[in-house]
Amino acid sequence: MAKKQKKQPRPKAMTPRGFRDSFGAEVEARRTMLGKIAEVYHSYGFDPLETSAIETVEALGSFLPDVDRPNEGVFAFRDDDESWLALRYDLTAPLARVAAQHRLDLPSPYRRYAMGPVWRNEKPGPGRFREFWQCDADTVGTSTVAADAEICGMLAAALEHAGIARDQFLVRLNNRKVMNGVLEVAHLLGEDKSAQRGIAMRAVDKLDRLGIDGVRALLGAGRKDESGAFTEGANLGDEQAEIIIDFVQAERADGGATCARLLELVSGSETGREGVEELEEIATLLDAQGYGSDRIKIDPSVVRGLGYYTGPVFEAELTFDVIDEKGQKRQFGSVAGGGRYDDLVMRFTGQRTPATGVSIGVDRLLAALSATGKLDAGAARGPVVILALDRDRMAHYQTLCAELRNAGIRAEVFMGGGTNMGKQLKYADKRAAPLAIIEGGDEAERGVVQIKDLVLGAKLAEKIESNEEWKAQPAQREVARADVLAAVREMLAR
Repeated sequence: MAKKQKKQPRPKAMTPRGFRDSFGAEVEARRTMLGKIAEVYHSYGFDPLETSAIETVEALGSFLPDVDRPNEGVFAFRDDDESWLALRYDLTAPLARVAAQHRLDLPSPYRRYAMGPVWRNEKPGPGRFREFWQCDADTVGTSTVAADAEICGMLAAALEHAGIARDQFLVRLNNRKVMNGVLEVAHLLGEDKSAQRGIAMRAVDKLDRLGIDGVRALLGAGRKDESGAFTEGANLGDEQAEIIIDFVQAERADGGATCARLLELVSGSETGREGVEELEEIATLLDAQGYGSDRIKIDPSVVRGLGYYTGPVFEAELTFDVIDEKGQKRQFGSVAGGGRYDDLVMRFTGQRTPATGVSIGVDRLLAALSATGKLDAGAARGPVVILALDRDRMAHYQTLCAELRNAGIRAEVFMGGGTNMGKQLKYADKRAAPLAIIEGGDEAERGVVQIKDLVLGAKLAEKIESNEEWKAQPAQREVARADVLAAVREMLAR
């Protein structure tokens, strides 16, 4: 007797771990925000660039944590020709490949912006996803710090145009060369000092969270946190540690005074002096564009993975408070960062190609706009829904819908089957429809329609107790069929 074939279990309807689905209002809000940022980038003369979601592992290069296991850190697979391909890790590696591949055809400098999802094969956690969006702008092919200043100014303009108030953010600026000068003075350059140097830089990056005493402990023997966990320190000598501490505390009342203090700290280092001069020039250029220290300021505590950058670095920080998941008040923090990276394209060409750019964390900026109530209200609003109460009049309903659409009003006819008004109004509520248009047999005979303001109706419904009160509410209007378009426009504007 033949064996009975085992029935295959139904697949579970669930998103993969570390991924998520985005629905109407969120997608619309992101599209609207990115559109506003693109307007700024476009006004600065930057062109859009769209690259493939998949790159060769060789193109990703140093972005991979382990070249012997190319699927570590990225989502990779082997192609038919045995080569490794991977989903892009960020938008900068594809830019480097494009700049090298099309260098004879592209203008130099090449100015581009890119927006889209990236993927990282990392352990997910609260608020940490394996797929997320980035929004980048870069200039490739010029070494002038005027390009760095332009990126800083453009970042500030983009944040403001997206909806972040001028007094709610600050772009903080530093320079890798100044940091190298400080490390030179502290005798921390050289391959044999790489471990100490790395710990010291990570310590500086934690200044906002740990304070100066916490940084000092990590520059020394180490630090024990409140839970009792111990973090190994850089084991610097007292004099070395104080040089680093003096550097992160070098900020003064204005950019000129800060640069003067930095010059003192890098005395004897040609690299450090050059870095300070670049900061001074950037500050002058930003001032000429109307960006004062209230929006962009020199801050020596900005680190931003200095091993990657070769010159100026910058970070955009939102300065308003939010309540975290523990109910504690804290500042929102960083939403964008970037800097000069002159060595990336060289991986392909063997020639140093200067570049500078910035990347905005799209999800974080969306969260910030939501926290401040600045998300575009229209993004969350659904279409006007025309109820289909008489199936024989579907063509008439479609004519009405076309009139609204041709006037630029988002609209749809209910297609769910049946003629039950309550069911259709529930559908309109789920669609976040601002208005519902009702035309049954009685209205058709009289040449009128009912327009229900669902937003206002929801507010009034809590107070209405009788059917008479419901009919008399101001959230429902009867208008002549010829006046529907004007009435809808008026009610939407309200």
